[in-house]
Amino acid sequence: MSDRSGKSDCCVVPKKLPNKAAGEAPAAAEAVEGRRQAKGNAIAARMSRRSVRVYDMGTALDGIRQTAKGRRGARFTGLLHHIYAVERLEAAYLALKRDAAAGVDGQTWQAYGQDLEGNLLDLSERLARGGYRPQPVKRVYIDKADGSKRPLGVPALEDKLVQRATVEVLNAIYEQDFLGFSYGFRPGKSAHNALDAVAVGVHSRRVSWILDADIAKFFDTIERDWLVKFIEHRVADTRVVRLIKKWLHAGVLEEGRLRQSEVGTVQGGSISPLLANIYLHYAFDLWVKQWRGRHARGDVIVVRYADDWVAGFQFRDDAERFQRAVAERLGQFGLKLHPEKTRLIEFGRFARENRRRRGQGKPQTFDFLGFTHCCGTTRKGHFMVLRLTSAKRLRAKLQVVKLELRRRMHQPIPEQGQYLRAVVAGHARYFGVPCNGARLRTFRFQVAGLWHRTLCRRSQSHGLTWRRMYRLMAHWLPVANICHPYPNQRLIVMTQGRSRMR
Repeated sequence: MSDRSGKSDCCVVPKKLPNKAAGEAPAAAEAVEGRRQAKGNAIAARMSRRSVRVYDMGTALDGIRQTAKGRRGARFTGLLHHIYAVERLEAAYLALKRDAAAGVDGQTWQAYGQDLEGNLLDLSERLARGGYRPQPVKRVYIDKADGSKRPLGVPALEDKLVQRATVEVLNAIYEQDFLGFSYGFRPGKSAHNALDAVAVGVHSRRVSWILDADIAKFFDTIERDWLVKFIEHRVADTRVVRLIKKWLHAGVLEEGRLRQSEVGTVQGGSISPLLANIYLHYAFDLWVKQWRGRHARGDVIVVRYADDWVAGFQFRDDAERFQRAVAERLGQFGLKLHPEKTRLIEFGRFARENRRRRGQGKPQTFDFLGFTHCCGTTRKGHFMVLRLTSAKRLRAKLQVVKLELRRRMHQPIPEQGQYLRAVVAGHARYFGVPCNGARLRTFRFQVAGLWHRTLCRRSQSHGLTWRRMYRLMAHWLPVANICHPYPNQRLIVMTQGRSRMR
């Protein structure tokens, strides 16, 4: 009710009438008190009591992890409330890069954070009632090492938040399912763990043949019907499955035109790597595990990082049969091996001696995760897997530096130096593996050469002497150091850490 001025009453009048006791004693009646109207955020008042309850992120997913680990066939029904929890959405927001590119809505991290509480409450409410609608993904292209372009998608900021929250919840399930030789985009695993696994596997197992493979246009050829079936093996919450379908069918905005597709997922979003791992877990990993146990005559190692994988075999006939079988297996799910990037080579401890006996040259090399793997020897003459910076990756990075220096040509030297310091340091952090010091020094010197050339072009009056250039190098370009341990040392530490946790 309201008075003539239009204002509501100050309290809510209860509709329930007092219960009348037997007899005429009025004191026995149970009166129901009215309650005053809530004050504060209007959005919070509209939200359900379940969505605003205290949410402990530290323990919320522990039960899911334990159930997924103990019951391999369990299907989970109540997952969405973990995703739309405001605390989880806020953690996802804080985990985003501050300077990340904006999506089709133009929303930036800073602008969204000006009213963070209200925006997150509104987003949580829309997720809870099914009113959330993802926006199309903005298409951008980046250069690849082979000169081609890789298409990436830039989701809107709210889509990034929801995808990151969804990944965290689903990881509680799938991290209990994924096999040990899958390393791509998983918590606690990195590209260097995959590289170490390849080096240790070739060195410690009787590996003489390497199948270096790549799946052609993997993200563009994923069959969505199969992907949804794979997800429903574990996720019975239809609201979460519907949420994933919304992202798959959101479309791509390219040059002002909205493009829709019935296959594939868009690279660039937080959800894409997890969906790729789920797809390959069922289409590839589980099949490889059973093939290795049933059909292989000798040792077999497999290491997969997203859609790039390497397999090692003791016998050539195992490798050839596996290559034919895996091509047939992937074809059942709309995938195929890249004809130019998939090859079988002789590689391992015995490759050099076997090829010398047959009058052939030194063993071939293969590239994996930016490194060229070679058959090398230690100072004592023992076999080792030598990992060097890939020449294609090195040339591509130098080309990027060259173009960026041209754009920064007239900036002050300190600003150029800070940029190049970050480039050289970042390059060393990834490629600084044992026995790769020579190529690290080559990269540093090549960057210095590009910088010297840029500085000389700023003026026609006089050139920059190399005496002064060496001083600039010493001040701005960090000396390339090996920052990663030997592969067996890191694997030993990880193995011991797991045994202690058990």
